[in-house]
Amino acid sequence: MLTADLAMSRARGNLVEPYRINPDDESYLEMAGDLVAIFSEHQGRRHAELDAELEEYVGTGTDYKIVRGLIKLLSDQCRFETSSAIDPAEIRRALFLKARLRHPLSEASREQVIAEMAQETGLPPEELEENLYADLWSNQRLASFEELDPKELIDRYNLAQAQALLYRCAEIKLRVEPQAAADYRRLFDAIKAYRLIHTIRGSASAGYDIRLDGPVSMFHQSQKYGIQMAVFLPALLLCKNWRMKAEIVLKPGRRVYFELESQQGALRSHYLDDVSYKPAIEEKLATNWAKAESEWRLEAGKEVIDLGQSAFIPDFIISHQDGRVFYLEILGFWTPRYLDERMKEFQRAGFKNYLLALSDELCGSRDRPLNLPANAVVYKTSLAPAAIRAAMEAAI
Repeated sequence: MLTADLAMSRARGNLVEPYRINPDDESYLEMAGDLVAIFSEHQGRRHAELDAELEEYVGTGTDYKIVRGLIKLLSDQCRFETSSAIDPAEIRRALFLKARLRHPLSEASREQVIAEMAQETGLPPEELEENLYADLWSNQRLASFEELDPKELIDRYNLAQAQALLYRCAEIKLRVEPQAAADYRRLFDAIKAYRLIHTIRGSASAGYDIRLDGPVSMFHQSQKYGIQMAVFLPALLLCKNWRMKAEIVLKPGRRVYFELESQQGALRSHYLDDVSYKPAIEEKLATNWAKAESEWRLEAGKEVIDLGQSAFIPDFIISHQDGRVFYLEILGFWTPRYLDERMKEFQRAGFKNYLLALSDELCGSRDRPLNLPANAVVYKTSLAPAAIRAAMEAAI
């Protein structure tokens, strides 16, 4: 994604649009092709060599920020590594200890120290010197580069400009029109997979109105949450029949709106056509539950439960042999205010057989709730089946 200094947008009145370049423009296609070729040709070479050629290409042209943006996106496709058989830090430590014994160091004694180290390490003296600082950023080598074609790179750039707007988002409102249950669930799963704070109102027959809290509304973890909201956008683009209105804070006292709909064609997602994956915490819980002996059976949730004024989308259904059933939702980011609002929704609906699992790490506020209801389970690194069973017993 793009850094803030490379983000560009145009505000007119109370609306804002991300800056976009035409993916069919020959000059931009040529530029993108040139940059892809530079990265590809530097595989196996040092970071400093790649940077030097990129600096020469950028020059002082008027498209400086666009070129830099394309370079940033291509850099995200790279993996650099230290190309040394022996840890350079260990080579330096041993070499400097030997050199200290011969202080002050002459050219002859320097060569002698290097020769001794070369013999001990089994490396030729010239290779030893070359690897002495191989772990520095400038000396790391481009180990792999996931190449993009020029048009795909421009599409990524346009999408990244839209994502950058969401770093400064206060809230997103989504209107989801009536559609098949599987399509609803697909969108809901995407919201939950990226751990966004959400409120869902409506019904399957009338459609849903969804509110997503933005990073600007968070008191804590706002940067981390902003990244999650940005990476959610490509997943949203794969869903159907929605309209989005995002409130963007351009600067203190200036709020504008970024509007988008599913039928648009300017932004293209590069995600695979599957946004219903489960976060690792859910997979781990299912695995651990299967290992534990219990009369409670854990199954993936596949339904949307109507709470009257809102909707509840459980991640799991936990059923007992005697017919008792609990619905478990693993919240992503959360705040005490959001938790309180959710609890009131369940209370208004008279719905009691539910559990909300809260990650202590993902609390978006520095203030923690003093008293948690029995239906809430707080966990730190992993969600233990025993803690869930204890919560169910306490809530019965």
